[in-house]
Amino acid sequence: MTAQELLHIRIIGPDERVYDAAKTHFDHLAKPIDGLGDLEDLICRIAAIQNRENPDISRKALVILCADNGVVQEGVSQTGQDVTARVAELMAENRSSVGAMTRGYPLDIIPVDIGIHADAAIPGVRNCRIARGTDNMVCASAMTAEACLKAIETGISLVRECAVKGYGIIATGEMGIGNTTSSTAVYCALTGEKPEQVTGRGAGLSDEGLARKQKVIERALTFHQLYGREAVTPEDALDVLARVGGFDIAGMVGLYIGGALYRIPMVIDGLISAVAALLAERILPGTAGYMLASHTGKEQGTGRVLRQLGLKPVLDAGLALGEGTGAVLPFPVLDMAMSLYNHGISIQETEIDAYERFQI
Repeated sequence: MTAQELLHIRIIGPDERVYDAAKTHFDHLAKPIDGLGDLEDLICRIAAIQNRENPDISRKALVILCADNGVVQEGVSQTGQDVTARVAELMAENRSSVGAMTRGYPLDIIPVDIGIHADAAIPGVRNCRIARGTDNMVCASAMTAEACLKAIETGISLVRECAVKGYGIIATGEMGIGNTTSSTAVYCALTGEKPEQVTGRGAGLSDEGLARKQKVIERALTFHQLYGREAVTPEDALDVLARVGGFDIAGMVGLYIGGALYRIPMVIDGLISAVAALLAERILPGTAGYMLASHTGKEQGTGRVLRQLGLKPVLDAGLALGEGTGAVLPFPVLDMAMSLYNHGISIQETEIDAYERFQI
């Protein structure tokens, strides 16, 4: 895929008529109007995304993109990048945090090596490795333009495969030491905001470590002449991704684009996947219509990104775990809302007077 081919993709939005039909269905159930609040909106949005009045999210997947970031050389994390490969191994064995959390729940976890710094492929992890991590964004472009595009294309292909297998909803996740640094740099480059305004502590940093992380991001933005500027065009956003992003971020951009192309709702996790979502929307406007926000966590930039996307998170629980753990948490809640949508008694079957919808 070339940049020109990517930027010429046309995103057709979810079907608003299906949204309205789903909302009408909810209104005809024996319950107060909008009784499930935001959950009703989410189910109606899923219906519009799938273009079917009876949406189906029974088959669920979590796609976790794993990659290393060269910027860890600057001391922005309290752990080494070898942790990425070790956690990916645990994911393959279903023993990582998200595997333990979802044990017994009908969810397929798909760990993907899109750029782990390791010598060999990791058994049980889908091998889509483009390179052994990115270069250090402080002194070089993190990725070549070609590698960046390949990562995006990989993400699109993964969603295509999920669509063929009948998945109705996909959660996005990532694993990569140093990737909150990369994603914060991307966010600053997209918006013109300063690192000290949005940089968080990632997996855990002291005050000294946080100050160093902010300086590293500032140095990277200055090196690439992105400091204090706003990326305003799709070409700008793609350039920012290659310069200060990561293979996991680029791959998730592809996941979101794939969701829009194959009409599958895509669930955003934390800061890294939220920044990827913002990139996808900036590169191909309209992509955000296919996204759902799961939560807003400890990283202070996450809420800012979701507001720019116009998305309201289901949860606010101070999460900072990664692996897509936040993205899968709303699934049981959505299942319960879907159960009411599919099996709730209609108002006509009762002796209850119908509720009337008023515009406020």
